Amino acid sequence: MTRSLTGLAALAGRYDALLCDVWGVIHNGRESFAGPCEALARWRETVGPVVLISNAARPSAEVGVQLDGLGVPRAAWSALVTSGDVTRTLLAERAPGPAYSLGPERNATLYAGLGLDFAPLEAATFIACTGPVDDDVETPEDYRDLLTAAAARRLPMICANPDKVVQRGDRLIYCGGALAELYETLGGTAIMAGKPHPPIYAASLAKARELAGAPIPAGRVLAIGDGIATDIAGANAQGLDVLFVAAGIHGVEARGPDGRLDMAAVERLLGAAGAHADYAIGDLAW
Repeated sequence: MTRSLTGLAALAGRYDALLCDVWGVIHNGRESFAGPCEALARWRETVGPVVLISNAARPSAEVGVQLDGLGVPRAAWSALVTSGDVTRTLLAERAPGPAYSLGPERNATLYAGLGLDFAPLEAATFIACTGPVDDDVETPEDYRDLLTAAAARRLPMICANPDKVVQRGDRLIYCGGALAELYETLGGTAIMAGKPHPPIYAASLAKARELAGAPIPAGRVLAIGDGIATDIAGANAQGLDVLFVAAGIHGVEARGPDGRLDMAAVERLLGAAGAHADYAIGDLAW
């Protein structure tokens, strides 16, 4: 059974390091959450490293600057590993391509220094996907015709952001994972390295151990996240203990009519997905 948790302080003697999701846990794409940021800063100060593990399609250095702009204090995290970081390895293996680039211009830094060439779909050898071009208004259905044509040519898709949706302010917006999901239903092949897939966990655990200066056992690492299909499933596959944050993308489903955490609803959500969380909390707190 999942245990209801009031704050990270109760786990300070149980774990040595945290792998913490970003979007939905410490910010919503428009503003940071003061309580969760303070909790992570307290953990880092008193317990051990906090490695942020994000499905952002951009390299970690750029995402770190974004976190600064959203008001996430540097004291709240020790290191940052992104899906963009681990996806660059997949892209470099396919250089020079050419690739068909699918995604907004702001994600172009993903390709810097990889020696990739880009081409129209009919001349490309694979698709490099970071998400919808305009995620404020577009849905996966806007790409059905393009993806149908790509699937007919059997072009593999390298998807840099496995998230299907994230919370932006009070809205949910579609991400690269939703395009990859549609592509697979059309007969295409999607390849991903971010959560819930192993490469991003290998990189994040290595970073946590480097920061700690010691070989932290997996049983002493706690994964924190709000996405059942990504954060929770990925941690389950790696054998890591998990803290489910119900305030994120499943917030409406995981809370009762009074707005408080509903543990029965949490168990139903996790069970329906075949997932397990050791702990659950409404909003991350110390």
